[in-house]
Amino acid sequence: MILAQNNVTTMGLLPEWLDPQHLLSGLTVPVITVLCLIIFIESSIFPVLPGDSLLFTAGLLIASGQIEAPLWLVCVLVTVAALLGNLLGYGLGWKIGPWLFRNPDSKFFNKKYVDQTHAFLEKHGPKAVVLARFVPFVRTFITWIAGIGKMDPKKYFTYTVIGGILWAAGITALGHLLGDIPFIRDNIDAIFILIVLVSVVPIVLEYLKARREKKHAAAAGPAAPAVDVDATQQLPRVRD
Repeated sequence: MILAQNNVTTMGLLPEWLDPQHLLSGLTVPVITVLCLIIFIESSIFPVLPGDSLLFTAGLLIASGQIEAPLWLVCVLVTVAALLGNLLGYGLGWKIGPWLFRNPDSKFFNKKYVDQTHAFLEKHGPKAVVLARFVPFVRTFITWIAGIGKMDPKKYFTYTVIGGILWAAGITALGHLLGDIPFIRDNIDAIFILIVLVSVVPIVLEYLKARREKKHAAAAGPAAPAVDVDATQQLPRVRD
């Protein structure tokens, strides 16, 4: 099913109340307020929201004049909303993590998962935080995982800013730049499915690489312990 409004066509993959055209219709100030609120909520606590399509459509509507606001201002506002959402998700994960994982015998909230998460983020944190921005659902939960895993705050804040700018401002600007191309304008949902698939590729490759290294380490077996030998013990005794 194809939905067409105001010369912008989107695939009807979402219910009407989540369709970007429906959400971004109306006066400029309320529209931008709704846009920022949705980006904030999706970046912090509720993943089932069309953040990618909303940002792209917002850029497209700015280019067509249907949203009467400067592109730079909207980019700044949605980026700030995304970053504030990430900070909330990180803070919630940091605060409720110890409570969720207080029972060492819990099947789903075992402390070992926190330790594993912490180790994963310490090794792959920067790439995971940035790339997760472009993957629906993952971009919401990575903030909680980073908080629960006690990822270094400075490192997290640095890379969530990078990811937030690339995602929120980048996709909005991309919609403004490419929105006039008929194929892009008529297949927004399909384009974002492609973006998600491309974004997942580095994460999958990183997972396969780590798994392969683990298999090689297991096949090699434990390393032989080093033994310090006193060289004087190897010398033949001299008889008196």
